Amino acid sequence: MSRDLIREYISYLRVEKGLAKNSLDAYENDLSKLKAWTEKNEFSIQALTRQDLREWLIDLNRAKLSDSSRRRVVSALRGFYKFLVIDGHLKINPAEDLDVPLKGSYLPRFLTQPEIEQLFAVPDVSTESGLRDRAMLELMYACGLRASEVVGLKFGDIDLEAGILTTIGKGSKTRRIPVGNSAVEWLKSYLSVRRRKENIEISNLFVTSGGTAITREVVYKVVKAHSAAAGLEDVSPHTLRHSFATHLVQNRADIRSVQQMLGHADISTTQIYTHMTDAHLRESYNRFHPRAKATAAENTKIPKQSE
Repeated sequence: MSRDLIREYISYLRVEKGLAKNSLDAYENDLSKLKAWTEKNEFSIQALTRQDLREWLIDLNRAKLSDSSRRRVVSALRGFYKFLVIDGHLKINPAEDLDVPLKGSYLPRFLTQPEIEQLFAVPDVSTESGLRDRAMLELMYACGLRASEVVGLKFGDIDLEAGILTTIGKGSKTRRIPVGNSAVEWLKSYLSVRRRKENIEISNLFVTSGGTAITREVVYKVVKAHSAAAGLEDVSPHTLRHSFATHLVQNRADIRSVQQMLGHADISTTQIYTHMTDAHLRESYNRFHPRAKATAAENTKIPKQSE
C-alpha cells in the first residue's frame, strides 16, 4: 500500500509547525487538487517537474482565484516538496523557485517562427556535435518532444521514410507523431555520421561525442547554449514543445490532434495554447491597429444627450 504523502505532510504541519485548523484545511484542499490532477493525467506526484507544476497552476488559474489564494497554493507546493526532500523522497525540490502566478499569467514562453530559424542557425553543422544538435533541435520542435522523450529515443523509434516517430511519454503512454521534412532531412544527415561510429554499441538515437547516451542535462545544456548564442532569453527544452503546439494552433490545427501529438490525457491541458494564441492576437491587434486603444472621446466629440 502506497504512503499518503499529502496526509503525512499535513500531519507534519499540525504537529511540528502548529498551524491552525483553517490553514491546514486550506493546504490539504490545495494539495488534494494537485493529487486529483496527477491521477487524472496518470502522473506521479513525486515525479512532477517545475514545468509540470506551472502547467497545473495554469489549469488552476482558470478558476479565477484571489491573489491570496494563488499565493497560498504556491506556498503549499513549496512546503510540500520541501518536506518530500527532507523526508528523503526527493533529491530536488521542483517548487523551490516557483513564483506566484499573476492574473492571466503563466502562459508558457514560446518562440516566434523567425526566432526558431534564428536558433536553428546557430549549431555549426560542419562538426559532428553541431550536426547532432541541429537534428535534435529540429526534431524537438517538429514533434513537441519532452527532454526525457528525446533521451529515450532509439533507432527503431523513427521511420524516416514514412516520417513517423513513436515515443513513450508520461504515464508510459505510447504515441505516434508525424515528422516534418526539415527534421527528416537533418536526421538523415546526422544518422549518416552516427552510424559510422563503430565503437558505439548502444541503440540510442542521440549520443555524446564519447559514444554514451545523452542525458536530460545534455539536452538542457544544448538548448541553453544555442539559444544564448542566438540572443534568445528564457529558452528551455520545454520552450520548443510550447512553440510546436502554439504554432500548430495559430495555423488552425484541430485542438484534438494537437492533444494527441502532445500526449495530453486531458483536453483542458492542451487548451492553454488557444489562450496563448488569443493573447498573441490581442497583442498584435493592440500594437498595429490605429484605433485599438483610442477612446471615443479622443476621436470625436461625444454628442450631448438631449434633455
